[in-house]
Amino acid sequence: MSRENGALINMTPEETAFFQELGSRIATLRKDRGLTQTQLGEMIGVSQQQVVSFEKGRRKVPVSALPKLSKALGVPVEELIGTESKPGKRGPTPKLQRQLEQLQELPRSKQRFVAEMLDTVLQQTGT
Repeated sequence: MSRENGALINMTPEETAFFQELGSRIATLRKDRGLTQTQLGEMIGVSQQQVVSFEKGRRKVPVSALPKLSKALGVPVEELIGTESKPGKRGPTPKLQRQLEQLQELPRSKQRFVAEMLDTVLQQTGT
């Protein structure tokens, strides 16, 4: 049974298995990124206790939380829910992803400066 908005909800065996697998993926991705349950909860707007319930599959992860979880964990929603169909190159590391997001917030002139520095470094390394 799961408690949603104060009401007990029975989960089918298929739902239980799905949410346990989803919870396991969330826990693995969170740990891989060096995040605590509290930090992940803050990033997606839920309590640490709710993150525990999600990770253990005791509580259904709301559909509305999937994009937030996806962003916080740096993976596509499809990978998060286990439906990614094609193997592909993994995205940037979480630190690099955060840096890229911060770079987008800089003024255009500073973005150009960083891009020129990257071009110079890449040319020097031959890549």
